[in-house]
Amino acid sequence: MKGSIFQFCAGLSFTEADRRLRENGPNVPLEYSFPRWWHLLWNSLFHPFIIILIVLSVLSFITCDSPNGFIMLILVFISVTLRFYQEYSSSKAAMKLSEFVKCPIKVQRCAGRVVQKELVVQVDQRDVVPGDIVIFEPGDLFPGDIRLLSSKQLVVSQASLTGESWTTDKTAEIREDHSTPLLDLKNICFMGTNVVSGTGTGLVISTGSNTYMSTMFSKVGKKKPPDEFEKGLRRIFYLLISVILAVVTIMFVINYTTSLNLSQSVLFAISVASALNPQMLPLIINTCLAKGALAMAKDRCIVKSLTSIRDMGSMDILCIDKTGSLTMNHAIMVNHLDCRGLPQEKILRYAFLNSYFKSDQKYPLDDAILAFVYSNGFRFQPSKWRKIDEIPFDFIRRRVSVILETEGGHSQFFGRFLLTKGALLEVLRVCSFIENFDKDEISPFSSDDYQRILNLSEDLSNEGLRVIAVAIRKLEMPQICETSNGSKREEEDIERDMVFIGLITFFDPPKDSAKQALWRLSEKGVKAKVLTGDSLSLTTRVCREVGISTTHVITGPELEQLDQNTFHETVQRATVLARLTPIQKQRVVQSLQTIGNHVVGFLGDGVNDSLALDAANVSISVDSGVAIAKDMADIILLEKDLNVLVAGVEHGRLSFGNTMKYLKMSVIANLGSVISLLIATLLFKYEPLTSRQLLTQNFIYSVGQIALAWDKMDEEYVKTPHKSSERGLSMFMLWNAPVCTLCDVATLLFLWFYYKAYTDVTQKFFHSAWFIEGLLLQTLIIHLIRTEKIPFIQDVASWPVIFSTVVTSAIGIALPFTPIGKVMGFSLIPLSYFGFLVLLFLGYFTVGQVVKRLYILVYKKWL
Repeated sequence: MKGSIFQFCAGLSFTEADRRLRENGPNVPLEYSFPRWWHLLWNSLFHPFIIILIVLSVLSFITCDSPNGFIMLILVFISVTLRFYQEYSSSKAAMKLSEFVKCPIKVQRCAGRVVQKELVVQVDQRDVVPGDIVIFEPGDLFPGDIRLLSSKQLVVSQASLTGESWTTDKTAEIREDHSTPLLDLKNICFMGTNVVSGTGTGLVISTGSNTYMSTMFSKVGKKKPPDEFEKGLRRIFYLLISVILAVVTIMFVINYTTSLNLSQSVLFAISVASALNPQMLPLIINTCLAKGALAMAKDRCIVKSLTSIRDMGSMDILCIDKTGSLTMNHAIMVNHLDCRGLPQEKILRYAFLNSYFKSDQKYPLDDAILAFVYSNGFRFQPSKWRKIDEIPFDFIRRRVSVILETEGGHSQFFGRFLLTKGALLEVLRVCSFIENFDKDEISPFSSDDYQRILNLSEDLSNEGLRVIAVAIRKLEMPQICETSNGSKREEEDIERDMVFIGLITFFDPPKDSAKQALWRLSEKGVKAKVLTGDSLSLTTRVCREVGISTTHVITGPELEQLDQNTFHETVQRATVLARLTPIQKQRVVQSLQTIGNHVVGFLGDGVNDSLALDAANVSISVDSGVAIAKDMADIILLEKDLNVLVAGVEHGRLSFGNTMKYLKMSVIANLGSVISLLIATLLFKYEPLTSRQLLTQNFIYSVGQIALAWDKMDEEYVKTPHKSSERGLSMFMLWNAPVCTLCDVATLLFLWFYYKAYTDVTQKFFHSAWFIEGLLLQTLIIHLIRTEKIPFIQDVASWPVIFSTVVTSAIGIALPFTPIGKVMGFSLIPLSYFGFLVLLFLGYFTVGQVVKRLYILVYKKWL
């Protein structure tokens, strides 16, 4: 019993922690664990387009056409295998990349064999075990389900579990009733929730798959809602089902009327349905996204969500925080000034003591103050002060206070003091007095003093300096008691009637690379908006230096005064939005998405960015960001450089463009081919192609189309963002599918009149000629669709596409001359027919290019 009590008080030993880690496994919840191979295989198999093929295969076996059934199963096998291999490889790559993202957790460990000593060490979240005592502060994610041991002003967000944006207070000093709902327990914090403000310690009760979050998600699942592209694919799937049912019914009726063979007609209709189905679409989509993820990994980006790459290609607005994105995020303290702009050591002393004694999360400004004091030889003797209490920083008050008292009998600094520093306006709000150093007196705070301080702050901000204010209040000894139990205190009762003493100024230089990166993003149609909690004047100065327009600017308090319609109009127009709260950042992002119909990216790394990150289409954070920001992010930058985002946008547009190439090309080629089959079926007394030949043709060019994932895009296409459009796809089909049909009909007429191929005697010859023409047409159509330019003259495809075209064409031409061709019912083709095909495809590219130019003239876009 003593051992367990000692272990509870001092934390686990390193040996015991290692044993528990082996026993319980890594601390990874179900939500974030990488899928097992059988899950990937299941997902690869049960895709709508694959299901269509499986149904058609089953129907083939039912109608006793085993060869056709096997051909479709081979198609399923190849598509599923390739997709599974690609997703499994991507998952393994993502697993390796995720090891670069560390989420350090402060834990209390016990060391020493004879004399036990408590140590505070940092371990990765994966290595936290039940029984660990963790120490947390604002921005931290709870690494497991935790029973609080101590707390101070602790405010927690449980939005990841409840979906509600408001926060909840937590405290260790409470005994909960058994009837209290789990999420309402004040002394329990759950894995996946995060600290908004305050500090504390807690005992880890459960980790990994044993946590409440893992239990909940194992039952209901947590999935990001489908984006516009996925919704569009779903609508296309339903449209395709409708078309297949209609076309198959017509083909079956016509074929049965002419042949009076039920089984043959059913098989032919099934083969037509298979030809309409773009089997390789799932594979093409995943290959394009995986290629983008691996390319971004080379730029030191970790892609947590593959679909975010496609969203980056569609992104047209990037919202960024000023700190660290546009600036170096390395604050350098410059001066300590009174209300008249004169340096005063007393201001620096109190700012130093506040930064020195605050136990809440240390910010770069605190480090800058401490560095300035130590490097300039000031001796403020913090050992002669004793910390009584602390009011942590939060994003509503935007200030932090510590209560100190001197232990010696200092004449000047004897007693108990409240030292506050923070955002200028929020500190001024609690000040009733001001210290006039020139007169050595404290006087009531007047409107003239207020205006003088604001003018001074404005001048400093215009010089590119960041400003925070320092205030003090002397407390009577019995006025405040120590709150060691961490109970919630009414800060307003203490942070009032304070004495304003001065300003601390900092310089955070703009990044050299920021201006170039923003210009490159602008060239690609991505507008930058700055959403920050900093002052407007300072933000405006930095934005001007990096090339962001400052014509339309606004602050958070001004936004609060606007009605809903004016709010949306202002958000669309403004490029700089300063002094925003976390909820206001979220509202701005949502307004841009819903009212402006924009695809919005958000780059942030702080606690105050978490709501906006969750709302954005593409959420981006950095490895040095707080845990909650990295948890919310789809993409994590190992280096905070906006130029990496430019590369991400290019990869996204390449992935989106190649996917749209395949989708549009396969739909119009398949639809044009089916219309041609319908016409041929009406004219001939026999099938234009047997079901086996049709499936073989479909299989060969489907495999050849996989190379599209490695194709390049036109430079003009990559310069602008693109969105999927169901109407755009429909109009694309109506314009371009008839060109394919026209080509097939020309072949049909040539075979009819030149070769007299309309009798049963010439049936094998017709099948062979139609098979080759159809295969070559669907192979060459790639080059017409893939670019706005003239194919092979103004633009040439990438070498994988060229190689695939050559190989596929060679197989199609050679097949009738092989033993396999004889088995399939083909016959030899005269050389004169190939001369006709050369002329035919020259005509096809000419007519197709004319239609392409007319389409672009009308709709101003191609893909």
